[in-house]
Amino acid sequence: MGFPYARLRRWPDVEAENLQAHDATDVLLVERALALDVPGEEIAVIGDEYGAITLPLVAAGLTGVRVHQDLATGRRALDRNAADLGLTGYAPHELDAELLAGARLILLQLPKSLAELEEIADAVARWAAPDVVLIAGGRVKHMTLAQNEVLARSFAVVQAQRSERKSRLIVASEPRDAAGEPRFPVAQQHVGLVLVAHGGAFAGAKLDIGTRVLLETLDLDRSGAAPGGEPGDAPAARTVVDLGCGTGALAVSYALAHPDARVIATDRSAAAVASARATAAANGVADRIEVTHDDAASELPDQSADAVLLNPPFHLGTSVHTGAATRLFEAAARILRSGGELFTVYNSSLGYRAELTRLVGPTEQVHRTPKFTVTRSIRR
Repeated sequence: MGFPYARLRRWPDVEAENLQAHDATDVLLVERALALDVPGEEIAVIGDEYGAITLPLVAAGLTGVRVHQDLATGRRALDRNAADLGLTGYAPHELDAELLAGARLILLQLPKSLAELEEIADAVARWAAPDVVLIAGGRVKHMTLAQNEVLARSFAVVQAQRSERKSRLIVASEPRDAAGEPRFPVAQQHVGLVLVAHGGAFAGAKLDIGTRVLLETLDLDRSGAAPGGEPGDAPAARTVVDLGCGTGALAVSYALAHPDARVIATDRSAAAVASARATAAANGVADRIEVTHDDAASELPDQSADAVLLNPPFHLGTSVHTGAATRLFEAAARILRSGGELFTVYNSSLGYRAELTRLVGPTEQVHRTPKFTVTRSIRR
């Protein structure tokens, strides 16, 4: 009997009829891995969103499979699905030498970002076994020739396979010598702020437009730009949470402007968390910012924050879906004290104001550009 993929769930990630916990790429990667007959302790899985690669391998009797998942939601979903199916035999790791040492087969769900793919490919070539084979897969509609080119920087042989079930595998072998220091993380100097980013961090070391608009509105932009609108000054709060912190631009800017505040930066992406910690260190505030890898601030106590700063995503993987933002609005409502403030920046076309009012409290627009809106919500 085949593996029961239909039993896998995305929880605690957003669940909906059009969002599945596995796809044909997962199945192709598993089928190829089992055909190669590599021992489980010599296999590393990267980018397994909810366990649809790792769990079929251990269900087939492989043990010692190492797995790296960037998202906290994915890690929790994997463990929950494993418990539901009564499966063990895998070990979680960060993207480091311990994940890859001695690995001869790497199974990879291709990431959206070329920078993330480059960091992964370099790590495999740098730390895995000399005869390692990396098999990367994705949905054909999301794949580009640029992915092959990125893999070719770290592997001498890169071969795209024929598409099957609207998915395709790419086989990379003969790793090149990874001389010198890893390229990632990268750093970029902005006026009054250094941003540091690993490959998987949103916007890399650039300051994304939405974050810049929020910094200007709160008068935290150290470039000297005029604040964009009321209130004109960041709240002088005791405890401030940068929810979905990315590279930490909001958290670090707040800490620089308010040395006495307690600042917490949290994100579900391990790459973002590592980037935010590095950004805090680069700006001399590492001792004043707590950075956590968490799902929608689930580890923070109820009513523990005076203010929340939020630039929410509007994608779930490759799908456009507002569910991620809704979960963050709900999280902000939970962790804010009564009377606490949520400052949100979002693409104006999304029209979140009514939802913010419903979930958090009275919400007013404090600034609007041709593309972005900044709102202030007061927790009921």
